[in-house]
Parts: sequence; structure tokens; C-alpha cells
Amino acid sequence: MVMAGLLSIGAAVAEPSAKPPVPEDEIVSRYLDATQEQQNALRGGSMEVDIDARLPKRQMQGRLHALRNISKLGRITYHMLGFTGDNTVKTEVIARYLTAEVQANQGDHQGESNLSITPENYKFKYKGTQDLDGREAYVLRVTPRHKKVGLFKGELWLDAETFMPVRESGSFVKTPSIFLKKVAFVRHYMLQNGVSVPQRTESKIDARFFGPVELDINYQNFSKDTDADAAASTLNK
Repeated sequence: MVMAGLLSIGAAVAEPSAKPPVPEDEIVSRYLDATQEQQNALRGGSMEVDIDARLPKRQMQGRLHALRNISKLGRITYHMLGFTGDNTVKTEVIARYLTAEVQANQGDHQGESNLSITPENYKFKYKGTQDLDGREAYVLRVTPRHKKVGLFKGELWLDAETFMPVRESGSFVKTPSIFLKKVAFVRHYMLQNGVSVPQRTESKIDARFFGPVELDINYQNFSKDTDADAAASTLNK
């Protein structure tokens, strides 16, 4: 059953704790400051992405290699660099998924929706701590205040030193496309120069017509326009 897979993707549970080491309101406040810093650092940057999708029942799969750009205004676009595999996976799964992400992001910038993990959109509840690659992480349960596209119910893990997000997991309360019946995911981040950079996203999807879909996105080679300008300046000397 696909539902079993959907539930297991976010199965990690924090150790119970009677009281957070830092007041809960302060954890949220410092997280909001950290994410503002994160967004500013990522804008104007680009990353290579490998998107692997599988349709187990149809024994189909495909991999898309693309460049993911974030404009200085925060808008996300994708430029395809190559694809291998079944064309159905490319057009009916990967393309639909990316279109839904881009449309949700565009709506956020047009004032149609605000998908940020903020107190306006979510309730936060401290659950405990977890060790993540040798660093302590605070685990918060996040529950959306509204049922709208892009919001999810699940967990948010924050690096205890920087308060940057290092893991998000859960299920969307409303899917971005009628093609997607249910979407559960885990997003992993890595700390790079003190800022959280996307590393990997694992999704399990219950899709109309195709049944279960497994979709993994791996991010690499993050760079910014300023990095490219500096490199060009060095070459021209």
C-alpha cells in the first residue's frame, strides 16, 4: 500500500523532553531571523539538480538533470540540461511536479499566498532534540493554521547553534495539483558557510492514474552571481 510508504518517510521521532533548553518563543524567533539570512544568501544563486522519479507499478523511471535558479527577487526557475529514461516519467511526473513548485513560488511573490514557515501560517510545538551528523538539532512539530497549497503538517529540525533549518518532513495538507492525491516528503539541508543550503528531497506521492510515485531530488554545486563575477575577474587579470 502506498499509504504505508507515505507514513514511513517522516518516521523519525525526537526524544521526549519536558522543557526546551531555550524558551520555545525564542527558538521560533531565532529561527525566523536565521531563515531571513538564509533567503538573502540563496537569492541570486543557482544549483545543479538531479531529479530521479520512479513508477514502481509500471516499472518506469527517469532522471532529469537541470539548473535551478533563484532570482534576486526569490523566484525559482528550472533550465533542463538533460534527461534519460521513460518520456512518460518526464512529462507526467517530473514536469508536473516542477510546474507545481514554480507556480506556488510565483503565487507567493504575487501576494496570492504566503508559504513561509512562520507563526502566521503555523503553530509550533517543541518536541525534543536529535543528533544529526554529530550536531544537536531542536525538533519542532509544525501544524498549519490554514488548509492551503504548499503548507504541510510535520516536523522542522533546527541546528541548535545557528537555528538554521536542517530538516523538514511531513505531508502537504493540500496538494498543488489534482494529479497529486497525496504528497509526503523529507527535505535535507546542509550548513555551508553558516547558511542552510538544500541537499536532498525525498518524496513519496500517491498520483492519479499512476499510483505510487517515488521522487528524489539531489542538489549540488551551489553558486551565486557574485561567485561567477569573482571567477571571471580572476581569469581576466
